[in-house]
Amino acid sequence: METVGRKSKSRLARTFAKVLHIRAATGVAPVDGVQKKITFGEKIKLDVFDDDVDEKLRHKMATEAFLSKLFAIVSTVKAAYSQLQFAQSPYDADGIQAADQMVVSELKNLSELKQCYLKKQFEESFPEKTQLLAEIQEQKSLIKTYEVFGKKLDSELKLKHSEIIFLREKLEEANKENKLIEKRLNSSGLMPVADNLHLSGLSPNHFISFLCQTTKSIQNFVRLMINEMELAGWDLDAAVRAIEPGVLFSNPNHICFAFESFVCREMFDGFNYPNFSLWNEFLPEQPKKRRFFFERFKQLKSMRTREILVQNPKSAFARFCSAKYLKLIHPKMETSLFGNLNQRKLVKSGDHPETTFFATFSEMAKRVWLLHCLAFSFDPEASIFQVGKGCRFSEVYMESVSEEAFLSSDGSTETVPLVAFTVFPGFKIGKTVIQCQVYLS
Repeated sequence: METVGRKSKSRLARTFAKVLHIRAATGVAPVDGVQKKITFGEKIKLDVFDDDVDEKLRHKMATEAFLSKLFAIVSTVKAAYSQLQFAQSPYDADGIQAADQMVVSELKNLSELKQCYLKKQFEESFPEKTQLLAEIQEQKSLIKTYEVFGKKLDSELKLKHSEIIFLREKLEEANKENKLIEKRLNSSGLMPVADNLHLSGLSPNHFISFLCQTTKSIQNFVRLMINEMELAGWDLDAAVRAIEPGVLFSNPNHICFAFESFVCREMFDGFNYPNFSLWNEFLPEQPKKRRFFFERFKQLKSMRTREILVQNPKSAFARFCSAKYLKLIHPKMETSLFGNLNQRKLVKSGDHPETTFFATFSEMAKRVWLLHCLAFSFDPEASIFQVGKGCRFSEVYMESVSEEAFLSSDGSTETVPLVAFTVFPGFKIGKTVIQCQVYLS
């Protein structure tokens, strides 16, 4: 019985082995638990298809590697050409030679690559490695190109800096020359208005030009007055609080605007009246009145201030100058600045002191007087205006002497600032508006 059992088991093992061998030979294999039979012909077709796919993939990779090498060579040529251009200015012989050799070498590589393309000799051994190396070379060439551009921009920047330094020096020279010319004009009393100006050719531009000169003369006098006050030991902050109480200045240097405002208020007071409402004067009717003021303007503008005061101490300008001095310079202020009232006594007597302070004041007074004459030469006459404290800022009628007021604490510009006081008045000539200059709170 045991012998029979062993023979049966041995026969079963041999049968199982044969079944496995037949399955391997015929292509019968389980697919998802279901037996599927693949014929010998189908197996040959699959092997051929796999070979075609591999061949196409290898060819595609070889083509991509070829194109990568092409782009890398082009990038290298571009980088070398950029280096060649950069080395020409300023001239760099070694740089030019190295860039030239690089261009020639890469052109040879490009020629060889062209021959390979024509002969269909694409490198297919290690296309992935070839493509990766080509891409690395292309990136290196791009970096070199950017480095050349960076050097070129640095060179242009240095050149621009040199030009800026040169232009600044020229500007400083021009400013010095302008100051000398302005100083000579101030000392001579000559005004930059054409002598051949006619009443028919008068325009608001002439008034604006002369107004700028008047503004400068006021600033010159205020600067001198502040210097005298500092020398006399004045508390400038206290003086400013008396002129413009309750105004907070964003910059300590802005207190000069308060003094300019004070001087302008006194000097332009009565500007809309033909004689500043200081005295009674017979004036002709229109249109002869325009001619009268225009001729007065032309006659006085070319004369020296001191000459006008000495030759005709009872002229309208001389009376204006004396009246404005006595009103602007308080006796206590004059005593504090100069230790006496000698200048005031001379002005009251009809004489005029020969001091720097009075000369600067009289030059300012002359320009205000001539601006007044020019204003009454228009038809209709130019009128003056100023803005009251607390008014909202308007770009049509106002110009700020400081831009800091437009920025709030967070740096935004949403809120509209308010006027603290008018520094220089504005003017209207017909439909033309000349903005007043204001200090904003």
